Amino acid sequence: MRIKWWKVAGLAGVVGVAATGVLVARAERQRRAYTPEEIRDKLRTRHAVADLSGQRHGPAAKDGTSRGSRTSGN
Repeated sequence: MRIKWWKVAGLAGVVGVAATGVLVARAERQRRAYTPEEIRDKLRTRHAVADLSGQRHGPAAKDGTSRGSRTSGN
């Protein structure tokens, strides 16, 4: 008995969806395993890196505002 190609494609799709679900569940478990203090530490580190990278691209405007907040209607 021959198996039709659409049956094989459907089975491959089901296997793909199941595998994706497993990966998403694993990532969610790892994400939820962080303690609040670990999350705060990660956010503080990201903020410090962002501040350092912002300083390399140039200082704020002389009037103390950032470039994006100045308006041309003054």
